[in-house]
Amino acid sequence: MAPSTIRELPLFPLAEVVLFPSRPLPLHIFEFRYRIMMNTILQNDRRFGVLMVDQVQGQIANVGCCAEIVHYQRLPDDRMKVWTVGQQRFRVLEYVRQKPYRVGLVEWIEDIPPTKDLRPMAEDVEKLLRDVVHLSAKLYDQKIELPKDLPSLPTELSYWVASNLYGVASEQQALLEMVDTHARLQREIDILTSTRNHFAARTALKDALN
Repeated sequence: MAPSTIRELPLFPLAEVVLFPSRPLPLHIFEFRYRIMMNTILQNDRRFGVLMVDQVQGQIANVGCCAEIVHYQRLPDDRMKVWTVGQQRFRVLEYVRQKPYRVGLVEWIEDIPPTKDLRPMAEDVEKLLRDVVHLSAKLYDQKIELPKDLPSLPTELSYWVASNLYGVASEQQALLEMVDTHARLQREIDILTSTRNHFAARTALKDALN
């Protein structure tokens, strides 16, 4: 492993929150130790690591995503609102400090280069995603639309889909830890297919009762 891929990084554990590359994460900073951390970060490169805390297991994940502060606002009592965007994923090699906040020695991780064109697979994911959104809107009588700037590149799309799987942080964490875009897209196809079938059955029942 080249030295340039390893660095110390301030770490911010968050309960049931998984950050993905290129995805936004707004935060309200109020704990004293994290106010210290943010003030230190703002004097340096504005980057820190986000790690998911599994509240059921009581454990902090070993793989997370680096966040970069793109905007911040100071509030009364030295509280802060910060707007961040996910950057590279990382794995914690060891903790070098625990107080006043955690600092870890981390290594960056990336997906292995694909051996085949993943665009057809990404198109399948997008189609399933549109089916799920359409059925969800019909089921709940709401207007729901996908963003117009939905990523088209396979890896970026896989991150977008994973980041929008609300309420299943453990599944999101598993997707974050994958280092194979093909495997991540395949898992998302499985999840979206199951969700689509579930929504389709409920929508059919709703139509029959009406």
